[in-house]
Amino acid sequence: MLSHASVGVSNVLRLGVATCALMLALSPLRLAAAAEPQAVPLWPNGAPLTTGTAAADQPFLEVYPAADDAAGGPAFVICPGGGYGALAADHEGTQIARWANGIGATAFVLHYRLGSKGYHYPVQLIDVQRALRHVRSNAARYQVDPQRIGIIGFSAGGHLASMAATLFDERPAGTTDDEVDAVSARPDVAVLGYPVISLTAAHSHRGSRKNLLGPAADDDNAARRLDTDTRVTAATPPTFLFQTDEDTGVPAENAVSFYLACRRERVPAELHVFERGPHGVGFALGDPVLSTWPDRLAAWLRDRGFLAVASRVPVKGRVTIDGQPVSWGMISFVPENPRAAVATARIRNGDFKLDEKLGPVAAPVRVTVTYSAADTPGVPGTNGVVTTTKPRPDAEPWRLDFSGALAPEPLTIDIVR
Repeated sequence: MLSHASVGVSNVLRLGVATCALMLALSPLRLAAAAEPQAVPLWPNGAPLTTGTAAADQPFLEVYPAADDAAGGPAFVICPGGGYGALAADHEGTQIARWANGIGATAFVLHYRLGSKGYHYPVQLIDVQRALRHVRSNAARYQVDPQRIGIIGFSAGGHLASMAATLFDERPAGTTDDEVDAVSARPDVAVLGYPVISLTAAHSHRGSRKNLLGPAADDDNAARRLDTDTRVTAATPPTFLFQTDEDTGVPAENAVSFYLACRRERVPAELHVFERGPHGVGFALGDPVLSTWPDRLAAWLRDRGFLAVASRVPVKGRVTIDGQPVSWGMISFVPENPRAAVATARIRNGDFKLDEKLGPVAAPVRVTVTYSAADTPGVPGTNGVVTTTKPRPDAEPWRLDFSGALAPEPLTIDIVR
């Protein structure tokens, strides 16, 4: 039984069908097939601080549009790694872009200038800032949301992405001053895969420091200024980090130090460290363990509201079994839109509560309740818990519609056994 004073209840397909749709929508293996990407120069009339006209002298974006039904959705600027000396443009560029298309995002792979071609800091920062500004200032052209533009980077590209996430207000010498440069270069989220973070610590990547700083590579003060864990502020965007413990090329201390800096500044952050895996694995396709990390990323983006814009509503209520409060459990509100945020609350002594920041989206949702099997002796469970999507075995699944509900009345959910 479920009662609610202001929210309608109707029948929907079983939750299992919707769950399968959600997994398909957010799967890292759902790499969208698309036409060849378009190459767009960041400065059509020539880049600043350039020394030539070859492709390596003119930074550009490879544009991977999202499907037509995702118009107005999010976008990512993707920074492949390569130690600032090369670009791992396939497994840290193209593959990531195709995955981004699969979750409804338009992707822009950044071909930034490299130290191996004679370009050193601040050129790379100027390039990534211009890339973010280009996407934001051309949001209508690309049919993306200018308030949902993220940065993704791997290895040295992770360092570049972390500079974008921390130094977005800096305007280095050589920065151009046109209408594109008038918009913000701050990314709305940052995703850092096995990133180089420190240029001075014992766990730093010396090759990246040499290629990035060039003639100033031996200047500890210049390098220390680009230790991005020391540049995190409260304005740093929410950040997701992925790392492996076995990585000896760019040890985990880099990702961990950036995560801890985010904690100190109260920047929302999520860190996943896997025990096994070498440096530079990308999506680790084919590895049954490591290849799950893009799932975690997709869920993080979804539940932050980055993949789909939707207002959220506060909710509270009580869950009982045959009139008795559930001792411990979880209740989830799963939207029909697989890209919209899933809201989950802990149940304690029957009660649960979510505020408007973490509550369900203002849309139709399905309800899942998981509770301790100790509350219903004799009822089969898995790992000591029971999960249900309906009030009794012969009933239809729960469905709520929070559309237009600003302050719903408390829910009462009774499971009949």
